[in-house]
Amino acid sequence: MSLFRSKLLPPVAIAAGATLVLGLTPAAAANTVPDGPALAKQLVKKVDVNGVNRHLIALQRIADTNDGTRAASTEGHAKSAEYIATKLEAAGFQVTRQQFPFTYSETLAEKLTAGGADVPIIAMEYTTSTPVGGITAPLAVVAVDDTSGCEATDYTADVAGKIALIKRGGCSFAQKQQTAAAAGAIGAIVYNNTDGPVNGTLGGPENAKIPTGGVTAAAGAQLAALGGQNVTLELRTFQEARTSYNVIAETKTGRKDNVVMLGAHLDSVPAGPGINDNGTGSAALLETALQLGSSPKANNAVRFGFWSAEEFGLIGSTYYVDQLSFEQQLDIALYLNFDMIGSPNAGYFAYDGDNSDGVGAGAGPYGSAQIEKTFVDFMQTAKGVSVEGTDFTGRSDYGEFIAVGIPAGGLDTGAEVLKTPAQAAKWGGTAGIAFDPCYHQACDNLGNIDRVALERNSDGVAWALGVYATSTESVNGVKPGQAAAKSLTAQKRSAQRSFTAHAVSGDPHALAS
Repeated sequence: MSLFRSKLLPPVAIAAGATLVLGLTPAAAANTVPDGPALAKQLVKKVDVNGVNRHLIALQRIADTNDGTRAASTEGHAKSAEYIATKLEAAGFQVTRQQFPFTYSETLAEKLTAGGADVPIIAMEYTTSTPVGGITAPLAVVAVDDTSGCEATDYTADVAGKIALIKRGGCSFAQKQQTAAAAGAIGAIVYNNTDGPVNGTLGGPENAKIPTGGVTAAAGAQLAALGGQNVTLELRTFQEARTSYNVIAETKTGRKDNVVMLGAHLDSVPAGPGINDNGTGSAALLETALQLGSSPKANNAVRFGFWSAEEFGLIGSTYYVDQLSFEQQLDIALYLNFDMIGSPNAGYFAYDGDNSDGVGAGAGPYGSAQIEKTFVDFMQTAKGVSVEGTDFTGRSDYGEFIAVGIPAGGLDTGAEVLKTPAQAAKWGGTAGIAFDPCYHQACDNLGNIDRVALERNSDGVAWALGVYATSTESVNGVKPGQAAAKSLTAQKRSAQRSFTAHAVSGDPHALAS
């Protein structure tokens, strides 16, 4: 999951007596496949958590033999991508490797000293760097409102030459530090407006103006009491222009002008192997594709996207969507995203397509509400799990799809946010610790997976794929019978424009060098 800095964070302690379910055997309660299309029922029966887990073992071994990481542009990512691509090619899928450029960024130092004590801070993705040893300057506390630090009027004249302390919310991190820089600030610290750390991104090196990092809400409150006192901020990163590639696979059967697309990012952060984030989503997608087969009896073609450089700002998926013409975008009926579906202190979330929670970004494009209902109904009926909505915050690869109006949905099990007592009572696990205490750390390995949650969510992937490969009528009004009226010529023309327009040639292993 992206929009969070890739680095080794301090370990989060697990409360005494906590029990994290890590076994391979799914819970016995509520395992009835609901009424639905035959293809959906078949896939749920065929997709097995042991098959998904085998792919996770492969990704772990790839990371272990490649400097402990599968980050975009590394050999660990290239070998992960080829593991997936070659399996899909062997199964008969049409596979494309799509190369793209991006800026690789890795943290070298992050330290904040205030009031004689060290305060944990996380460098924003793409931040400018301080000199070695950092910068020392007075702390300027920016007034708190719904859009703190977003407008020039938020900054008083005495912020010049100081380090601005800004509350999260109201606008992007990039806008906050840009506005602070314009007011004369020489550094920025953004503190959270909820529990947990701030692992932010500035969106790209072109947006970075001053060294910027994030701290917790509690740290922000402590720092606010030190306004006017000197603090020392050291944030240093390494940045380099590189290339990576997406792996795109599509079935040979089904109409090509009403494609059901599913995606998961394959890259990890540089700090670790990324087995939950996002080996789980990638492994579930791969296993579902293999069980579906390349020539299923389905009304709609199915396309899979294994994205790279998600951890650097959704680069791969954004590049993919932006390379499509408007007509090619219209060929995609919907997009389903799976990012972290085996968190060890798991929650159960579906993207809030109808904005029924009334939080943040609002509803997704038309059809997103229907997608949410498909997931919620399946998890409740088949798994006996009550699902909560999660906002379209832009933290994962659905971002560019919904930006161009493609309806979207998906599942996840939570990242760095702390599980509440109510959620622990509902789902089990431990309140007061993160859904994934190893989020963006080296410890995100095979021991960091709740395989009960992985099994439930993998079945959710299979169910939704089967439902929409059969019909997207509830989402976009396209009836399955309409496919029969399409001429072979029209289907071939659509297939050509929607799939092969961006094929990448050459040695795939060279793409990430």
